Amino acid sequence: MKKIFLLFGFALLLVISCKKDSSDGPGPIGPVGTDSELPYVVITTASDIENEPKVPGQLRIYQQDQEVFTSTIGIEYRGSTSFRLSDKKSYGFETWDDNNNDEAKSILGFPEEEDWILMGHVFRASEGIIFDPTLMRHHIGYELYRSMGNYASRSQFIELTVNGNFRGTYLLMEKLKRDNDRIDIARLEESDNDPEQITGGYILKIDKTSGADVAPNQPLSYYESNWDDDARYNETISFRSNYGVDGSTLDFEAFRPPYHAQQYLETYFLYEYPRADRITAQQKEYIQGYMESFETALLNDDLTSNERSYTDYIELSSFVDYFILNELVSNVDAYRISTYLFKDRGEKLHIGPVWDLNIGYNSQDRVPSNDWIANYNDYVPGDAWLVPFWWDRLLEDPVFINLLKQRWSSLRANVLATQRIEDLVRETSAYLVDNGAIERNYERWSGIEVDYANEIEAMINYLKNRLAWMDETIPNM
Repeated sequence: MKKIFLLFGFALLLVISCKKDSSDGPGPIGPVGTDSELPYVVITTASDIENEPKVPGQLRIYQQDQEVFTSTIGIEYRGSTSFRLSDKKSYGFETWDDNNNDEAKSILGFPEEEDWILMGHVFRASEGIIFDPTLMRHHIGYELYRSMGNYASRSQFIELTVNGNFRGTYLLMEKLKRDNDRIDIARLEESDNDPEQITGGYILKIDKTSGADVAPNQPLSYYESNWDDDARYNETISFRSNYGVDGSTLDFEAFRPPYHAQQYLETYFLYEYPRADRITAQQKEYIQGYMESFETALLNDDLTSNERSYTDYIELSSFVDYFILNELVSNVDAYRISTYLFKDRGEKLHIGPVWDLNIGYNSQDRVPSNDWIANYNDYVPGDAWLVPFWWDRLLEDPVFINLLKQRWSSLRANVLATQRIEDLVRETSAYLVDNGAIERNYERWSGIEVDYANEIEAMINYLKNRLAWMDETIPNM
């Protein structure tokens, strides 16, 4: 990696506002023949890529013009809101064997698996839409969370061409799933219904629904416009909390039509593992009962006493770390969507890994910079997805607050030290700039003016200010 100061010899001159380039037309050839250190991924498919199902294709990876990996794959578009808003689409793919069956493989040194993501930043010049002009928000957040001792999706910047169309700079990421090297919980088979085995493992999500889950096998144009599918919950894929986001007991039926008048009160839990088509009725009953017991205990515990029952159900330290990272990066999606929960066999419920950080940092404008993102409901009460009551209760609990204070003090002394975070941002941005990836990306995705050097400085200044605010606020809670 070249020295950091080279970033500003180049990036101060990098104000990108080139002529608009169609996302459908042939793009630049890509970085072949350059001395870029970024891996270059080339994907070819025999048929058009769909939202689902995956179509077969071939993936090749080059590093400085040397082919280092090749595999048959199945590939599809991914994302719901981001898919609709962006011309620079993201992809999900599986590595396959020669018979188009899933086959776990190691890519760029990551542990063997078959499920992967190619994440693009949301960009549509015709509507002035750009999420994360730094291209780094996911990567920085995941690196910090991992440095705290938690699993987060491993990621690697790459440049991508799909069917001869250069797509720019992407992030190769691990899909979050049950795996010994990802979310490391016990495998739960359909036969695992006795009292000991049925306790895990599970992965749940608090999230929007997916078009592929509630309306599969539709033409691509359907997924580009159907916003109702974000809120089309049903009992096959999900279950609803018995409690509203204000802690009230819900007295109206679940699974009502999308965006009904009381949706803002609801929290739904999506079955992520076991999958909705594999989880048994007994397993559904177990995990639903476990979540109800946790929520009831959290609501009913006397937080002024020395006794707690809600901590019998959750690993409180995971909630502390999840809070710290999401608050540090001001992730306005945290707690209410893109929120993962997992429970291993015989263990308590954990929250995490962190996910989907692209509209956080200095770009979020919904919650004041001098308040917690967990207080989102106070500022955006009309959102269809609000923060569960859990966080109001936890922020009232001296036990949670004391753990938060201790953990914050410990992290600030090492992995979350201000200089370490600034160095991570500067080194990552220098890597992208020095290797030409930023210039090529914004030649490909032009039409919106991006001063990359200023974006990096804004990110660093935001993080410094947020760290200082948390330093002042947490000890006085």
